[in-house]
Amino acid sequence: FLGYYYLEQALLKFRGDYLSRPRLAAQVADILPTLQAPAGYRFFLENVLIPHWQIFAFSILAIEFGIALSYLLGYVVRPMALLGAFLSFNMLILMGNGSEDLFKTFIAIHFIMAWVGAGRCLGLDYYFYKRRRGIWW
Repeated sequence: FLGYYYLEQALLKFRGDYLSRPRLAAQVADILPTLQAPAGYRFFLENVLIPHWQIFAFSILAIEFGIALSYLLGYVVRPMALLGAFLSFNMLILMGNGSEDLFKTFIAIHFIMAWVGAGRCLGLDYYFYKRRRGIWW
């Protein structure tokens, strides 16, 4: 389910105007006056993310594609789950009140998938887990 969600979100952003128009910067600028976040995070959003919105838009798109492929194939699930939890946490902060429950649920699912190593059951991580046991598999 989560892999399909991230694939759908990435495809919507890729096909839409997310990379060509400053939608990310506008979204952050709209939420910034009411944002309850530490001063360092607000400084980062105001002075780094908004002026360089294209870099972050491409990064978010790439991360979403990476998470989607990782979850659908079951390959390198643990590191991508931690990256997904980080992305969901930032989206929880930036999206506002309307989607709190969704991103809190996503954070919990990402941490459970990282803890369990979900790709070891039916994914490609199964073959790597048998050969090289380590923290990533």
